[in-house]
Amino acid sequence: MRVVGVIPARGGSKGIPRKNVRELCGKPLLQYTTEAAAAARRLTRVIVSTDDPEIADLARRCGVAAPFLRPAELAQDATPTLPVVRHAVEWLERHGEQYDAVCLLQPTNPLRRPEQIDACIELLETSGADAVITVLPVPPEHNPHWVYFTRPDGTLYLSTGEAAPLPRRQDLPPAFHREGSVYVTRRAVLMEGNSLYGTRVVGYALDPARCVNLDTLQDWERAEALLAGGCL
Repeated sequence: MRVVGVIPARGGSKGIPRKNVRELCGKPLLQYTTEAAAAARRLTRVIVSTDDPEIADLARRCGVAAPFLRPAELAQDATPTLPVVRHAVEWLERHGEQYDAVCLLQPTNPLRRPEQIDACIELLETSGADAVITVLPVPPEHNPHWVYFTRPDGTLYLSTGEAAPLPRRQDLPPAFHREGSVYVTRRAVLMEGNSLYGTRVVGYALDPARCVNLDTLQDWERAEALLAGGCL
């Protein structure tokens, strides 16, 4: 299976300004993802999609191609990830490169390890799924069987649609949420189905104690602490 790794790294960032080039424990944030991708055995090629010449130069110094600058309309605060990945695949295909699947690697997850990338690709291949994503377990108190939404009149209803919550913690089925560090999607699902997920998604569970998603400065401080403690 030929798999291209796509690292989206735009120049703008509100929560942590210029976070992709900001140093985290002595290295630019982007470098953590480029190093993990370069060390993964199952990635055929890795590219960075960016709108920013400085980030493109950094990617190349890290040994990863940045073969184009992303259009400004695909680098806004509200730009979804899906069209960014599709743009990268369209560019590659226009230049004669064909892949069976795409592996999305977001720089905001610097603790991702190469073996996790490889494991997700292997799982996609062996499971026959449309996509594989990294996930984290949902704490019992946040399980859908205990989570309520609010109606317009202020009354509550369970997220599962059931009449009453399950009474015991032991009865709760395992639940998971997206972790965000690895998404692997079959090319047809992405380009023809216009989806990162398709209809059959398989999760690859990670340890919450070894994961961080950098959205705020508090997240950045946690990442520094984990790296200083030898998390990678």
